[in-house]
Amino acid sequence: MKHNNGSIEVITGSMFCGKTDELIRRLRRATIAKQKIQVFKPAIDIRYAVEKVTSHAGAQFDALPVENSSEILNRLEEDATVIAIDEAQFFDEGIISVATKLAESGLRVIVAGLDTDFRAEPFGPIPALMAKAEKVRKLRAICVVCGDDASRTQRLVNGEPAKYDDPVVIVGADELYEARCREHHKVPR
Repeated sequence: MKHNNGSIEVITGSMFCGKTDELIRRLRRATIAKQKIQVFKPAIDIRYAVEKVTSHAGAQFDALPVENSSEILNRLEEDATVIAIDEAQFFDEGIISVATKLAESGLRVIVAGLDTDFRAEPFGPIPALMAKAEKVRKLRAICVVCGDDASRTQRLVNGEPAKYDDPVVIVGADELYEARCREHHKVPR
């Protein structure tokens, strides 16, 4: 079933806010609607399963790992109507033009990814994708310190907040990261 108009949807927020769960929920609904789905993820993300997007809660959906954004266009199946891209913050800036091209060709493009890095600064292509999207859903996690809504991702090194100059991209889960509110998010300089 083809869509009348293409679109870009972005699901974003901090780590542990449910981005991948929301992505999978939308994909399950598209499956019920008998739409042809293709899911892509960055090959760098091997935390749970190589050929699946997997939420921290354990939900999974089959996915194709790709090295860069242009590979998505090369692996696109002709009858696909819904294209999902998880962990989009890890892709090169070309993901913006790939998502735009797919939407302009009439496909529904669903992108999930972190909007900010551990320093609470814009992360990779996500802010630009948010600007180009027809729909944006920003989710919040729960601060592990106080229990309030969390919009930040706290990276930890030996149990302490990572320093501002530490590398931006380190793939990990709850062994390296926590959800924090603005007040409890710390990034020493």
